[in-house]
Amino acid sequence: MKNLNLKFLDRYLTIWIFLAMAIGICIGKFFPSFPSHFLKLNSGNTNIPLAIGLILMMYPPLAKVKYKQMVKVVDNKKQILLSLVLNWIIGPMLMFLLAVIFLRDQPEYFAGLILIGIARCIAMVLVWNDLALGNKEYAAGLVALNSLFQIFFYSILAYFYLYLLPNFFNLSFFEVEISFFQIAESVLIYLGIPFLLGFLSRTFLTKFFSTEWYEQKFLPKISPITLIALLLTIVLMFSFKGDLIFSLPLDVMKVSIPLIIYFGIMFLLSFYIAKYLGASYEKNVSISFTASGNNFELAIAVAIASFGINSGQAFVGVIGPLVEVPALILLVNFSLYLKKKYYTT
Repeated sequence: MKNLNLKFLDRYLTIWIFLAMAIGICIGKFFPSFPSHFLKLNSGNTNIPLAIGLILMMYPPLAKVKYKQMVKVVDNKKQILLSLVLNWIIGPMLMFLLAVIFLRDQPEYFAGLILIGIARCIAMVLVWNDLALGNKEYAAGLVALNSLFQIFFYSILAYFYLYLLPNFFNLSFFEVEISFFQIAESVLIYLGIPFLLGFLSRTFLTKFFSTEWYEQKFLPKISPITLIALLLTIVLMFSFKGDLIFSLPLDVMKVSIPLIIYFGIMFLLSFYIAKYLGASYEKNVSISFTASGNNFELAIAVAIASFGINSGQAFVGVIGPLVEVPALILLVNFSLYLKKKYYTT
């Protein structure tokens, strides 16, 4: 009976995620006043209920991290360099090319896709990594590196991919008003708070009780919080734009196609290159999901701040997780298949 709730959620997680998405979309469509109340609960560009859901979702994976072992993330310089190249060169360039191919005639959607592509994942990757049995410490280390790069380079990448590079493709230019402090705020909220909670939990609870109690009693009790918060967050997130998803199904499809291609290419490319470089399965999964996922919270916040909540850019920002969540949960299952195929002796 131990961990029955978690095992029950894990076993049918794909079904629960699709159900949560459907419920959220239906709420947004048929009960539009419900999400409108939550949309008013903002602090700056941060939606408070959504932030709480994401923090609760992130806390258990970060509470499991053995922080003293995080320094091992730099043991293999080739693998760290691979992760950085995948995240900050290949990923954004691939998304730009897909935007050119599929959305060059729709500048708002084009810009929205770019904002997703340059927002590297610093949050939900820990959930996917945990479900795929990846290395928790390694993933946390990669996420920490991505967070620093995101603070300093997001604005530069936005300028490069929305101002400079489109000139070579005869595309329109876009004005993106996003500051260093807005990006830092997003990183601190969605990663800093749960990171601090996880670190303090392990530090003080293992001290006041014991490591055995913490590992065998406390962590199993809080583990279901991740998936429960994930499902509730998905319901809330998709309720915000449920009416548009119903009224613009062809637009949803146009945006979804390049995103699906992106997630598939990035995961497979990352997995096989990391395997070639000799990465263990646990580290390979951490590298692959870090490269595949995107920080849609930041992308949505930037789209709203720069173009407005009713803009096409913000609409694409919401479509991002609509595609990313089921795509990456399917990749979780696929990664476990690859583990049996390549790593089980």
